[in-house]
Parts: sequence; structure tokens; C-alpha cells
Amino acid sequence: MGYGIKLKVWGDYACFTRPEMKVERVSYDVMTPSAARGILEAIYWKPAIRWVIDRITVVNPILFESIRRNELLGELTQKSIEKAYYGDKNIEIYQSTEDIVQKSSLILKDVCYYIDAHFVLTDKAGLADTEDKHYAIAVRRMKKGQCFHRAYFGCREFPAQFCYVQDDEIPESYYQGKKLDLGYMLWDINYINDNNSIFYRPVMENGVIEIPDKLEGQ
Repeated sequence: MGYGIKLKVWGDYACFTRPEMKVERVSYDVMTPSAARGILEAIYWKPAIRWVIDRITVVNPILFESIRRNELLGELTQKSIEKAYYGDKNIEIYQSTEDIVQKSSLILKDVCYYIDAHFVLTDKAGLADTEDKHYAIAVRRMKKGQCFHRAYFGCREFPAQFCYVQDDEIPESYYQGKKLDLGYMLWDINYINDNNSIFYRPVMENGVIEIPDKLEGQ
């Protein structure tokens, strides 16, 4: 197990979309491990390391809010964008207001989580890629609030604030003394083997969700 870190993340809104909801966006009750990993990678990521989420602590009560958002119909493929970039005049990448539709979203509000995580070295690590080196860089960036791109809660329009914390700084969870079965949830996408979705069944006890490493050994 590599060096561990603890990160506080919070924000006004979040949407960790359930993949089974095909039309309207409906958020899971809590942050998914893949969303937590995405926040850490926004702060610091290199091919030589892989972030592993150990546990997520839910501090605030789980509150939902229904909103309507403008979304674009369809999507632009990477191949279309590349063809347009290299001068193909037959590719139409402009989307007009006629392509905009309003959809309902059930999102979380006033969220606050503590992420416990560590990283492991990958097979792309070189001789200069030591755990000490990457740990020092990651912690420095967390303490300074630096990130490669803005961290967000599921959707880019819901930005996440973050700060590095010590163990004794964690407040008591709203769910202290309670145990909740959260049902099946997306764990992450397995980019190693055919981009398969991996699911797991989290149980939140005293506000803490223990996260298994389903890619260990791969």
C-alpha cells in the first residue's frame, strides 16, 4: 500500500449520475469512487501512479434538489472533430439553439466529503518515479490548492472545493450511529480491460463507506 492522503471536498451542488437513468439525470445518494478518483487526478496525476480510494466519509445530510438544465442533443465524435480540425469542410460541428433541450435533473446540494486514498506505482513508472517523490508533489499541490483542471462533482458545472487535512480535523458525520445500505453503485470504469463498468454495493456505517480496490493485481 502506498502513501495515504486525506482530502476534504465540498460544494454547493453535485450530480453523480446513475447510468440506468437514460433520459433525465438522477444522482446517486453519495459520491462514487470514480468521482473521487477524478478529483484526485485533477489535482495530481502521472502515468506512473494510480490513485486508489480507500474510504469516503459523508459529513452533511443527503439532500436532493430538482432542477432543469439546458443540454445539447446528440454528441460530437472525436473522429468528426479531428476531420474538421484537419480541414474537412463536409463536417458540421456547429450546434444551433435548435439542438438545445431542457431536461430535469435530480441533484445533491450542500455536499461535503472526506476522501481517504493512496496511490500505487504502475508498470509505467521509471527509476526516477519513487513513492516519496510523488507523495511530496501531491501533498504540496493539495495544500496550495493547485490543480491541472478544475475539480468537479460529477458534472463540470458543479465545481468542487478541496483542501488537505489531518486525521484529527474530521468532524462527526451527520450519519454517526447509523448504518445505510446504498444499493448497487458504479465503482469505476475498467480502462485496463475493454472499458467495462464495475459495480459494487456500498454500505455506509457512521457516515463512512469503505471502498474495495477492484483493480488490485491487474
